[in-house]
Amino acid sequence: MKDSRVRCGWAGEDPLYVAYHDTEWGVPVRDDRVLFEFLVLEGFQAGLSWITILRKREAFRRAFRGFDPKKIARFTGRDRLRLMKDEGIVRNRAKIAAAGENARAFLAVQKEFGSFSDYMWSFVGGRPIQNRRATLADIPAETEESRALSKDLRERGFRFVGPTICYAHMQAVGMVNDHVMTCFRYKSSKAK
Repeated sequence: MKDSRVRCGWAGEDPLYVAYHDTEWGVPVRDDRVLFEFLVLEGFQAGLSWITILRKREAFRRAFRGFDPKKIARFTGRDRLRLMKDEGIVRNRAKIAAAGENARAFLAVQKEFGSFSDYMWSFVGGRPIQNRRATLADIPAETEESRALSKDLRERGFRFVGPTICYAHMQAVGMVNDHVMTCFRYKSSKAK
C-alpha cells in the first residue's frame, strides 16, 4: 500500500530519506552526543548531498567511536590515517582533522555551559523557532540565528560550521521547524 502522506519535497522516495524525514529531521534534540553526531555529520556533508551521509551513517558511527567526543578528542595521527583508509566514510583529510578539533571545542563548551545542548538552544531562546514555509523555495540557506551560531562556534575553535551548515544543523535537530506547512510532519513538529 502506497503511503499517501504529503511530505517536504526534499524527502523524495528513497526509503532511507523518507524514514529520516519522518522520524528524525526537525525533532528537537537535547542529547549532547546526538547533537555532536549531527554537527560532525553536517560538517562532512559540506559539498555533498545529505543522502550520501545518511547512507554512510552507520560506518561513520563505527569509525568515530559512536561519536563519543571524549574518544574523538584523543584521536592521534594513527587514528586519522585509519579514517583516511576507511572506505565506508567520506575520506577528507580536512574534515577528519576538524572532527577532532570540534570534539575538543565541544568538550570545552560542555564544561563552560554545563551541556552542549544548553549552549546550542540558547541561540533560539530555548525553544524551536516555528516557521511557516509554504514551499521549499521559502526556506533560506541561512538565518540571523545560524550566522550568530556559526560566528560563536568558530570563535570557540570549531571548523566546518559556516552559517549554511549551522542552519542545516538547526533544522535537523529541531531548533527550527522548517517542514513546509503542507507536510504531515509540520503540525507534530510545531507541537514540540
